[in-house]
This record gives sequence, structure tokens and C-alpha cells, in this order.
Amino acid sequence: MKRTIVSAVALAATAWASAAYAACDWKPERPVSVIVPWGAGGTTDTNTRQLATMLQQKFDVPFNVVNRTGGNGVVGHSAISRARPDGYTIGAATVEINTMHWFGLTNLTYKDITPIALINQPSASVLVSKDSPFGSLKELLDHARENPGELTASGTALGGIWHLALAGMLNAEGLEAETIRWVPSEGSASALQELLAGGVDMVTPSLLEGKTLIDAGEIKALAYMSDKPSEAYPDVPLTARELPSGWTLSAYTTISAPANMPEDIVCSYEAALKEIVETKEWAEFRSSLGAPVVWGGSKELLDLMTQYDEGLGNTVKAIGMAKGQ
Repeated sequence: MKRTIVSAVALAATAWASAAYAACDWKPERPVSVIVPWGAGGTTDTNTRQLATMLQQKFDVPFNVVNRTGGNGVVGHSAISRARPDGYTIGAATVEINTMHWFGLTNLTYKDITPIALINQPSASVLVSKDSPFGSLKELLDHARENPGELTASGTALGGIWHLALAGMLNAEGLEAETIRWVPSEGSASALQELLAGGVDMVTPSLLEGKTLIDAGEIKALAYMSDKPSEAYPDVPLTARELPSGWTLSAYTTISAPANMPEDIVCSYEAALKEIVETKEWAEFRSSLGAPVVWGGSKELLDLMTQYDEGLGNTVKAIGMAKGQ
């Protein structure tokens, strides 16, 4: 009798798995819009465009990337959240989905989108122009401490993750968040151009977003906000070692979808993206950026978003910038 019960359970499990796999076969039959909440040329845009190209090849329908900037990231994330959950709109929701509501910019949270896959998780950095008088992060922070409000920085919108990277670091080092004034931008690409033009003194995007300019000798990296060396730039000092506070911060980029997307569509996209991320083509693309391959499925991504929302919320509160909570 025991053996029969075990066999029945095994058969039931096999049938359930087969049914679940069979249900994971949705395919788009017309063009798909891929919303990027940030400007063209940044890491989010670059990674998303490559994925869109590879999804187009897989599904044989156009995947059209649309940059919906504005509102400090609110416009694009709202467009992702409020679209019809029919599979024909997906988007590159970023870590700002965990910060915007803490800054009082919107009521939108990670609970208002459907997470599908984690595709990138870069750490922040401190970048300055080649002509900057600062040769180290310590020199820069010492100057800021002695001359509060003189220096300016950029990297993203007000309340964006690269803004929080700076404000959180300053707070951790015992400085007011406004010790270095933040100049909002539509993303890292425009912030880097502002740095080159002399409009700001520093930027705090991911280290790899500055790769082209670093390699060209136009800017220099003073610090990497991580406890592990960058694969591309292992000699860049780590904030975990350089700063008394040990401050670190990383962002993330996802492929997500409108709220309440049916499970079979989520499953189909997740499976397709996992297959793409495991290809040699994707690995070579990431390597060209100096970045490792990163992957997390929908369940892992939801857990990550939940953890980040609490942790970043605590940081926003600590720097005295939380509103409407």
C-alpha cells in the first residue's frame, strides 16, 4: 500500500510539473513596447536594448524600446505599472521603485509592478574629471567637510539610487546630505556629460557607466561603493575599506511588467530571459561592458525588492529626506 501511495504522489507531481510547463508557452503575436524610465545611453538603457534585440530574435516580433523619462523616474515606472498586463508592455524597472515613494515623489511601490527577472546589480562609484583637484575620496570629503555646499554632484534624478548613494555616504560619514549639493539629471549619461562640461564636481553612477570616459582618460574613479573589487577596475579603492563607516550601495535593473500580469505570461518571459542570459552572446555583451552576468528569477527578484525597500527606506529616513510615509 505504501508503495502505491508513493507512486501516486510521484505521478501527481509529474503531472503538475508538466501542466505548469505547458502553461508557460505564451508568445507575443504583435509588437511589444519595452519602457525604460531613464535616458538613452545609460546602463539601464544599454542593457535593455540588448535584451530587446534578443527577445525580438527569439519571439520573431518587434520589441520596441521607449525611453519614458521625467518626474525623477516616476513617469516611466508609472507607465510600466499602469499598462495593460497582456504581455505587450514590459519595462526596465530599476531600484528607484524602492526609493521614489520614500522621497514623497509618488505612491508607486514595487508592489505595483510584476517582477520578472533581475538582469543587473551594479555598485555606485565616485567619479571626477581628469582635471579635478581631488586625488582621493578622502581629499574630496575633507574639502566638502570644510566647505559645505560648495561642491556639486549628479548621476540621476532627485531621489534616484545614485543620489541616495551620495547622501547615504555623507550621512554615514557624519555629514549632512546637503554638504555636497545634488543636481538632478535624467540619468548617468547626461550627468557624465555635465561632469565633462564642468557643470558639476563629481558624479556617482555605477563604475561601468563611466567606462568609456575612464578608458579615454577623461575622468578618474576615486572610489567604488562596494566591498568587492570591480572586475573591470580592480585597483579602484573600495569604500568598504577606505571609509570609516564602510558604506556600500548597489542598484539593480530588472525586466518587469504591469501589475497583475497573468502567471503564464510571466513564466514565458522569465523562461525566455533565462535562456537569453545563459547564451554566449549575452555573456560577451556583458563582458564588453566590463560587467559580469547577473540573473535572478521572479521569486528571487521579489525577495530582493522587498529587502531593498526596507533597507533603502531606513537610509532615506536616516538622512532626513523621507516624506509622506
